[in-house]
Amino acid sequence: MATTKPFVSDIENIRKRARQDIDKGAMTAGYSADRETVIKLLNHALATELVCVLRYKYHYYMASGINSQAIKAEFLEHANEEQGHADQIAERITQLDGKPNLSPEGLLSRSHSDYVEGEDLVDMIKEDLVAERIAIDSYREMITYLGADDPTTRRVLEGILAVEEEHAEDMNTLLEQLGKQGEPAKPAPPGAMPGKPA
Repeated sequence: MATTKPFVSDIENIRKRARQDIDKGAMTAGYSADRETVIKLLNHALATELVCVLRYKYHYYMASGINSQAIKAEFLEHANEEQGHADQIAERITQLDGKPNLSPEGLLSRSHSDYVEGEDLVDMIKEDLVAERIAIDSYREMITYLGADDPTTRRVLEGILAVEEEHAEDMNTLLEQLGKQGEPAKPAPPGAMPGKPA
């Protein structure tokens, strides 16, 4: 027989604490994570997402070949989702009374993933898969680090992690499909219209 644990809250004390340090916004005394470290981690995640947006956009514009149209659509969808992740992360940084680092200077050094263009369609997909796998492990480590100290940031990162896992699976499926079709598909030459054979 399980014993029930009563929930007791000192609402008067909560009300008093809410009025103290009101200038801290969402940052209450109950926040137990190292805020500066969390902001730093989130800025690294933000840089990672922005690099992923740029890489997926490049792949979207440069993909060519008979099987490229469906893959281009996947690249564009992923670029848009990565931009959404960047927006979520930047919003959370501001909620933590931090500043999102959107400076292009040092973007690659802050990012966990690399920016690799790839030689052909297969290379592009492989590079996107590698980047997704890096993001997956990075987000898992951040989630473990946060534990119960910052449940809001943890939930944001858990949601992003789930989408990154879907992206990795999408890229893996595309690689398998292209392998069966045997098309490496070189990027469009300079001056060619994106998505149209040169």
